[in-house]
Amino acid sequence: MNINEQEKGQATVFSIDGRLDSNTSEAFEKQLMGKIDEGKKHLVVDFTELEYISSAGLRVLLMAAKRLKSESGGFALCGLKDHIREVFEISGFLPILTVVDDVDAAVAAVSA
Repeated sequence: MNINEQEKGQATVFSIDGRLDSNTSEAFEKQLMGKIDEGKKHLVVDFTELEYISSAGLRVLLMAAKRLKSESGGFALCGLKDHIREVFEISGFLPILTVVDDVDAAVAAVSA
C-alpha cells in the first residue's frame, strides 16, 4: 500500500494505492490519526487506486470519522470502485460516512 498526502484547500487528502487490510491498516491509522492530533479537522480519503479493503481498514475509517465528528471536523471518502462500494454497502457503512464521486466534491463536503 502506498499513501500519498496533499493539502487541497482546507482539507488534507490521502490517496491510497493498493490494499487496506490487516497488514497495512495500522500504518494508515497512525498517519490519519497523526493528522487529527496535529489539529487537522478536514480529511478526505481518495480510494481511486484502492484495490481491496478489509474489516481492519473499515475500522480505521470509522474511528477517524467518529473522532472528527466529535471535534466538529469533516471526513469524506471518494473514488470508490464498484467492488469497494459493495463492501461499504454490505457492512452498512454507506449511510454513516460521507461518500462522494471525486476529490473536489469531497473537499467541498468536508469544508462546508
